[in-house]
Amino acid sequence: MSADDPTAIAAVPVIPIAGGFRLLVMRELALDEGPPAYAVIGQTLVRAPPRSIRHGVAFALAFGPEVMAWLNQALGRPAWRDASGETLRNPRWPGLQWHRAPRAWPGGTLTTEWSADILFPEEADCAAFALAFADALSGREAVSQTD
Repeated sequence: MSADDPTAIAAVPVIPIAGGFRLLVMRELALDEGPPAYAVIGQTLVRAPPRSIRHGVAFALAFGPEVMAWLNQALGRPAWRDASGETLRNPRWPGLQWHRAPRAWPGGTLTTEWSADILFPEEADCAAFALAFADALSGREAVSQTD
């Protein structure tokens, strides 16, 4: 399968965006009849969307285990409780947001590209993450992942 095939699932390099990275996670293929089909991209910075639900794909975004371990070590815990018991989010941790964009392929196939925007509040943390996960961000090497 080549990169010119809308069903290709090989990891592709991230796109740098302000404050972070845009990581292609999956393609939604528009079908003439019936529900859409999905091609999940072979990257592992974020967990693959689970297919264990009864009616399709759950669209949750979560970092993979190695990324979580690195973030915990480099930035501290993702959250903690204050004296009153209220949960406070670590302001240095990156946020994840879905981004979607239509794409027309040669031959007339239409897809929606679903990407995860990984956004860091601090540029130094973004740069450290880029260095730690350079191969995965470039699409050259997947981060090993276990569930």
